[in-house]
Amino acid sequence: MQTIPKKGSASIRTMFSAIADRYDLLNRLLSFGVDIKWRRELASEMPTADQGVALDLATGTGDVALTLIKSHGHWKIVGADFAVPMLRIARKKLIARSVKSLFLTAGDAMSMPFSDSTFNAVTIAFGIRNFPDRIWALAEINRVMAPGGRLIILEFSRMDRPIIGPVFRFYFHSILPFLGGTISGNSGAYCYLPRSVDDFPDPEGFCSEMREAGFYDVRYRPLTCGIAYLHVGDKNG
Repeated sequence: MQTIPKKGSASIRTMFSAIADRYDLLNRLLSFGVDIKWRRELASEMPTADQGVALDLATGTGDVALTLIKSHGHWKIVGADFAVPMLRIARKKLIARSVKSLFLTAGDAMSMPFSDSTFNAVTIAFGIRNFPDRIWALAEINRVMAPGGRLIILEFSRMDRPIIGPVFRFYFHSILPFLGGTISGNSGAYCYLPRSVDDFPDPEGFCSEMREAGFYDVRYRPLTCGIAYLHVGDKNG
């Protein structure tokens, strides 16, 4: 497998900023709406406490953060992203839905503007593979997480299953980049997507990275035949 060079934070920011206006539409179309179910699955892994403070990192246009608000209404949610055009769209959603317990801020996962032990949970959906240094970012997440907190990550995985694997890979590497590039006007972003997934470790390998960053009781489960995985880890209390 060919390994792609790591993109720096600036190039990733530029890429996501360029597709912000079409990002939600393409998520629905290219996933056939399954992304909505995946976000609900992510929310189901949240801690059972009645209230707390959660960080949705790489929040993008805010869909995960809004899902957390819906399922954990007594929690305060902070959505952070370094692509300001994405945050502008998220802010419009907050205003339209009169959401009061979600706060949006610009922030880079590699150096977050939060104090130690701030959050009881941290979530990331389809963002961790874009971080230039995953171990560094995971350690930074551990820093801002309170003892006993939980990290929940939703991410794509290479589809290697018999029969369905080759069909999905054809869609993911050929049809999706064409459709995404045509609709968004940015072919580079949707060619980058499958290559970045190919370069991401398998579930066991990523769990090892989470443990290296200081998380324990690390586990994972597949979603939709292993197209995506939920990775969960806790911080020692």
